Amino acid sequence: FIYSWDDFDAFRKVPADIPRTWEQYLGLPLTSVADPWKCHDSYAAHFKNKLEEEIAPFQFPVEFISQTKHYRSCIYAEEIKKALNHRKDIITILNKFREEPLPQDWIPLEVFCTQCGKNDTRTLKYDEKYLIHYECDCGHSEEIDFRKQGNIKLLWRVDWPMRWHYEHVDFEPGGKDHSTAGGSFDTGKEIVKTIWKRDAPTYQMYDFIRVKGTGGKISSSAGNALTVKDVLEIYEPRVILWMFANYRPNSEFAISFDLDVLKIYEDFDRCERIYYGTEKVDNKEEAEKQKRIYELSMNNIPETIPDQPTFRHLTLLTQVHEGNIDKAIQGLKGDSIKARAQCAWNWVQEYAPDDMRFKLHHTITKEIREIITPEQQKGLKLLAERFAKNTYDHQTLFNECYTICQELNIKNTVFFEGAYLALIGKKRGPKLTSIMLALEKERLLKLLSQI
Repeated sequence: FIYSWDDFDAFRKVPADIPRTWEQYLGLPLTSVADPWKCHDSYAAHFKNKLEEEIAPFQFPVEFISQTKHYRSCIYAEEIKKALNHRKDIITILNKFREEPLPQDWIPLEVFCTQCGKNDTRTLKYDEKYLIHYECDCGHSEEIDFRKQGNIKLLWRVDWPMRWHYEHVDFEPGGKDHSTAGGSFDTGKEIVKTIWKRDAPTYQMYDFIRVKGTGGKISSSAGNALTVKDVLEIYEPRVILWMFANYRPNSEFAISFDLDVLKIYEDFDRCERIYYGTEKVDNKEEAEKQKRIYELSMNNIPETIPDQPTFRHLTLLTQVHEGNIDKAIQGLKGDSIKARAQCAWNWVQEYAPDDMRFKLHHTITKEIREIITPEQQKGLKLLAERFAKNTYDHQTLFNECYTICQELNIKNTVFFEGAYLALIGKKRGPKLTSIMLALEKERLLKLLSQI
């Protein structure tokens, strides 16, 4: 699996989140543009290094290739010569898809001036071997031998098929913009057949990814590019892979950071249960599909199904334990549990709605004691007495709360409001029994006793 960085492309537009002073670098190769954040050698290195580091959790066996290194080392010299010597054939192919035909003296080259470094150049002459004569808007003009000077590159529509040939590529997906009729894949497959006498790779078009709540595709030029790190803060690696595997490549889908996150985790867990056979699906075809999606989402498949604490429940546990992930997941088993709990905590901090957020009291303030009514005090005192003597699960604790309400003739809503006020200072919040059972018993009794 090779991944080519097109870092020898020219810097064509200053993204919205970068200072306008970067216009001085327009026309330079991306590897020659300064890093606005001053943490890497270049603009290109900043984004390349970030992505290479951020995808490490996926364990992809990737060989990264820098087109700057390849072009500047002149390893493409023979392929460039072949393309230039067949430029008439290339013009014929490209003109089939153009409204305005290319002129017959067109040369599919981009030259970066050795004086100013920019691509404001015109190729004046080619000797049909290795010598190119060019001139630049800066006033510089010279003849170069592209076997020795790596300051030229093929234009994209020729560069792509050339690399298919050079790298022996047999499969490559491409974006929707490259896959339209007459687009760069259509012309590329004709060029590679005509010039290099080989078939184009097996091809798969993929659609864009959106962020829910924003219009259009993610765009680096608009300054709204989503990084892998951003997504990994909310989703486990296997859940991200599941999202991709769950949609056909040619379908657009959105990465959500709102309440849909809860549903996405629920759907992943269902897929996992179907794989291990702990949840049955009547439709055999659907069952096989879900099993295959799960396989495509996993680097290593455990022999037995891991624990599946829901994402929603982990948002509660991590808040009860104030972000202490180890405490929140105590007793749970599975290699990905810690990652999921961390994602839940991150989501609560950044994206969760207010009614899902809470902060447990360490002590009951005077203000809270003044809000809580005498009947609520009676109910909470009785709850504390019974909680000290008994062991509960969710259902039995829920039943106990309702029993107390009946005994004291308190409305259920009034009692629960009092309990929420005592624990988190709000009149409502996440499931009350879950909060109480997640707390250490001593801490819960201490809070209730202060009422």
